[in-house]
Amino acid sequence: MISREQLPSVPVSAAMKVTVVIPVYNHEHAIGAVVEKVRTFNIPVLLVDDGSKPSCAAVLDELAKQEGVSLFRRTVNGGKGAAVMSGLEEARRLGFTHAVQIDADGQHALSDLPRFLETAKAHPLALVSGVPQYDASVPKGRLYARYLTHIWVWINTLSFAIRDSMCGFRVYPLDATLAAIVPGIGKRMDFDPEIAVRLVWRGVEVINLPTAVTYPTDGVSHFDALWDNVRISGMHARLFFGMLIRLPMLLWRKVTT
Repeated sequence: MISREQLPSVPVSAAMKVTVVIPVYNHEHAIGAVVEKVRTFNIPVLLVDDGSKPSCAAVLDELAKQEGVSLFRRTVNGGKGAAVMSGLEEARRLGFTHAVQIDADGQHALSDLPRFLETAKAHPLALVSGVPQYDASVPKGRLYARYLTHIWVWINTLSFAIRDSMCGFRVYPLDATLAAIVPGIGKRMDFDPEIAVRLVWRGVEVINLPTAVTYPTDGVSHFDALWDNVRISGMHARLFFGMLIRLPMLLWRKVTT
């Protein structure tokens, strides 16, 4: 397990204890390089095995033998959102105050990790969220579909606070984030946009940082073009009615800030 006394070499506030949470589902070919890159910054890593097949589980067991790498295992696959929530809860149990969420497939530019943590240090109560800067590897269908989600997120928050609600490279303030996790929240690809909206509803500041994104190093994507889009559409509908309930508060916030 991760020692609570182990501090990252990336300069962060003494009051902050940060770990990197990585949800993993059958990314055995990419996860080793991702962990190796994170560990060059001497930041603790919490791997969340979301019911992976035995070959991936074995890779994660080996990685967890390294100093500063911990493993939380879900026996049944529950989806990316469920894995992230398990990781955030475990991180808080271990005494961390903030968690960096990254993907297991190597798509995120981890060289930006110090910049994300420096921003979190300056704004410890904020959600620090990546804004992807894509190269030619991005699937065009997914790129265009993101814009529809962005529009709904802007409607459901009555703001442009969240520049990209689906980016999986974030720094979460754990207390605020765990408080925003409500029964029925999305457990798969709908989690990232929903938790961002719910944090804005709770008055959490969002700081958006551009970051390079490539697709993916191991050729494995768990985004289901049909069912994940159905789930995301349902999420937007639920959030829209939630926005209507909160409309007076959101409008009041706009005129007083």
